[in-house]
Formats: sequence, structure tokens, C-alpha cells
Amino acid sequence: MSQALVASNLVLWVAVIALAALVVALMRQIGVLYERIAPAGALVAGAAPREGERAPVVTVADLAGGAVTLGGPSADGRRTLLFFLSPTCPVCKTLLPVVRQIARAEARTLQLVLASDGPREEHLEFVREHALDELPYVLGAALGLAYRVAKLPYAVLVDGAGIVRAEGLVNTREHLESLFEAMERGVASLDEYLAQKRQEVA
Repeated sequence: MSQALVASNLVLWVAVIALAALVVALMRQIGVLYERIAPAGALVAGAAPREGERAPVVTVADLAGGAVTLGGPSADGRRTLLFFLSPTCPVCKTLLPVVRQIARAEARTLQLVLASDGPREEHLEFVREHALDELPYVLGAALGLAYRVAKLPYAVLVDGAGIVRAEGLVNTREHLESLFEAMERGVASLDEYLAQKRQEVA
């Protein structure tokens, strides 16, 4: 009798341990799925100028030392994509080919501006290393402060009238492309669009 009781207890403990291992495995899988599917688009900083608001007008220096004013209506009516990056940001470097590809494909309707701050020499070396000579590159903390940029890489899409149309943290090609889709849908981000749709369904 006692042997049967011990055996049943052992079986129960084995079952409990197996269930615990299964729960841990499921929790890890949920985390992996969350990383893959959410968020749908670029993450928006809460305090930044929102979709539909006027873009801050900020004057910063380019790498040649000249003054560049960003924000406000563009002279040629093109949209402006501000891409905030850093020479020490590995994700920024990964996205550079994508950013360059978008700039070439949309050249007639889009102006790309790379934005950062820090020592000019460091950025000159970065431009040489990644062959970014053909792209406008500005330096100055004022621009990042105006858009409340806290993490990199960060992108802001401004229309030809100087109105912010989409923005957010962009860690992947999909995040970057989501800014253009968000602009077409008239929302700050795809996450906001999906939240609106969920509310309509509820």
C-alpha cells in the first residue's frame, strides 16, 4: 500500500514538473510571437509633434558648416523624411541601404535628410565609411529636441505644406515603410490605425 502511495506521488511530481516546463516553453513562445507581430508599425513618442500638427521650424548646421532650416512648407512641394541616426547605432547602419533605396525611388516627391548630433569629425568619417555623400546630413541637438527623439533610429515624415504626417521609432524596413502607409491613411502610425479599427469592431 505504502509503495503504491509513493509511486503515485512520484508520478504526480513528474506531471507537475512536466507541466511547469510546458508553461515556461509556452511563455517563451508567446514572447517570440509578440516580437514578431507587434507593434505593426513605427512606435510614436507621446510628447512629439503629432500627425496633423505643424512641423517645428529649426535651423541646424550641415556637415559643410552651412545653415539649414527644416520645417515649414518646402520650396518644391516635396515631402521630407527626417531620419535620426547615430554613427554608433548598429540598427541605424542596418537601415541605411533601405533609407537610400527609398530616397532614390521617391526622389521626385521626397527629400531625405539624415539628422544627428555630436562631433563633426565623427560624422564626416561615418559619411565616408557608408558613402552617404549624396544625402543631406545635418547636425544639431535642437532638431532632435524639437521632435522629442529619445531612441534611435527615429523617422519623421513631413508633407510639402510643413505638416507632420507620420513618425516613430523605426527598427526595421517594415517600420520605415509603415510611415508612408500611415500618411496615406491619415494617422500618426499603423498602430493607431489598428487601434481605431479595433474600437470600431467593439
